[in-house]
Amino acid sequence: MSVLRLGNRGPDVRKLQLLLNSVLVPSPQLTVDGDFGKRTEQAVVTFQQMRGLPQDGIVGQRTWALLGQTFSVGSRPANASHCNWMTIAEAEVGVHEDSMPGRQNQRIIEYHQATSLRATTDEVPWCSSFVNWVMKQTGYRGTNSALAKSWLDWGLAIDSPREGAVVVIKKKGAASDVATGSSTGFHVAFFVSASPVHIRLLGGNQGDQVRYSNFYLKGYDIKGYRWPV
Repeated sequence: MSVLRLGNRGPDVRKLQLLLNSVLVPSPQLTVDGDFGKRTEQAVVTFQQMRGLPQDGIVGQRTWALLGQTFSVGSRPANASHCNWMTIAEAEVGVHEDSMPGRQNQRIIEYHQATSLRATTDEVPWCSSFVNWVMKQTGYRGTNSALAKSWLDWGLAIDSPREGAVVVIKKKGAASDVATGSSTGFHVAFFVSASPVHIRLLGGNQGDQVRYSNFYLKGYDIKGYRWPV
């Protein structure tokens, strides 16, 4: 089984609908059509609430496991065009810090729970929390650390970046970075592409949100590319 969310179609969705119809009481009586629509999403949320899971409507490893199913966590081959964790990360694009004083974006607080720090405010730098959360959704262990540089000791070092690689960068000559909210100058995110002058990353806490950003090499050092094992 793979990660499923609103808009997906196929045999895995039909299997999910059958399972939800059988385990939820009262049964949601979903039409078993293989189309992950709003009613299927609501049934997933109900199941997650019942089992004490984050209620995001996404069927990942933990949700599949509690439905008694095996989750496929293997990464795609090196020449694959996409990685399952990138699908998870892309779905979070647009999540941003709450600008109202004293208010927190609870999705970012959820990211923080994937680290030992377990911060309770979205103003605490959260790039590493985001990468940890994404990797855990697909069954991989993260670093459990809120420090971006912790990823330099994670997984396998690779010389040539490919889409989905975890990248650690550092602001040149600086101990902090406004663009990433970093108090150390380090930042971690997922590799998208590169040019001779910049690297394009998908990550959290980039301009206070999850988004795609270009980081210009004249201002940043690339400290390492890592790949899950």
